[in-house]
Amino acid sequence: MAIAALVVALLGCAFILFIGGRFLLAPRAAIAGFGVPQDSFRALTSIKGVRDITSGVVPLVALAAGGTHVFGWAMLAAAITPIGDAVVVRTNGGTLRHALTVHGATAALLITVGLILALA
Repeated sequence: MAIAALVVALLGCAFILFIGGRFLLAPRAAIAGFGVPQDSFRALTSIKGVRDITSGVVPLVALAAGGTHVFGWAMLAAAITPIGDAVVVRTNGGTLRHALTVHGATAALLITVGLILALA
């Protein structure tokens, strides 16, 4: 039973990675597949809000379940988000200053604390 659950969970991870890639590579199709109108600003900000809440909860679960070592690895993985956000800012008319001071600084912090905790 545990092996079946693991396989289903891993397939879920692969599928959500596909969906994320689809939002980057085929945004119109992804928005249509998500089920909201493509011009719905509120829907897009809600998606971001839910993602950010999840990004805060998942590492806390890793800390509670696995301790500081696992938490550090989760922080390193979480650094993907602000790195991607910095790229989104730069490729969509935002300034380099904003990309670096907000998103780059967040990524640097996550990488720093992640390495300290993961390798301690």
